[in-house]
Amino acid sequence: MEVPELQAAIDTGSGLFLFDCRFSLADARYGASAFADSHIPRAQFADLNQQLSASPVPGETGRHPLPDRESFLHQVQSWGVTPDAQVVTYDDDNGAFAARLWWMFRWLGHENVSVLDGGIAAWKEAGLTLTQETQQWDLSGYQTRTALTRLINTSEVLSQSGILADARDLPRFRGEVEPIDPIAGHIPGAICLPFADNLDKGRFKSRGELSQRFAQNGIERDSHVICYCGSGVTAAHNILALVHAGFSEPFLYAGSWSEWIADPERPVATGE
Repeated sequence: MEVPELQAAIDTGSGLFLFDCRFSLADARYGASAFADSHIPRAQFADLNQQLSASPVPGETGRHPLPDRESFLHQVQSWGVTPDAQVVTYDDDNGAFAARLWWMFRWLGHENVSVLDGGIAAWKEAGLTLTQETQQWDLSGYQTRTALTRLINTSEVLSQSGILADARDLPRFRGEVEPIDPIAGHIPGAICLPFADNLDKGRFKSRGELSQRFAQNGIERDSHVICYCGSGVTAAHNILALVHAGFSEPFLYAGSWSEWIADPERPVATGE
């Protein structure tokens, strides 16, 4: 979604649910603090650690495991979201965290959900109003529908045919650096498909440019693609870009690298 579309939806008022997903892996308090300081009108805050993830289990899960579907349903109900709502998510600029919530709404079967291209930075660049006011909504009766997403678990990753796409940048993929997780490298057989390459100056590339990027990496419209990253967050950015460009719905390996390496018996690759 572009800024003028969101502005029009806010002006119209009814049926819009807007979520601020700003977060920092370096400072878990950043998102809530930034939201309290200022945010786009009508937004509610969605915290990656508290609301979009279950508690990690050392030695079993990754850093940001998905909550179970029922728990997330209760969260959506508490936000007041209705089945016919237009949902929009945003973060600072590149959509990395907003894409996680976009994916999760589609996991519940909610089709009318978008990511604000350019995030709050684009809203500010347009000179539009920010606020400190918070929204309170009545508990809704939202119910799940058939998921629009596809999930895959750890035991299935290497047994699946198709393309295993790692959304982290190339140095982390090669195992040259690892600023977050205790082991560097990637899942054997994966290709490096950095989520940042979906963007041009913080905005999504055109559908044509995205299609060309994926084709250059051997991905066709109906390819069987499994997306992962460090903890199941930026992988959703690649899924968003693929779906936006008209490709078949990829699978998400939500546990991603941080879950993969929780078991020392699982193989690890380095280099390209």
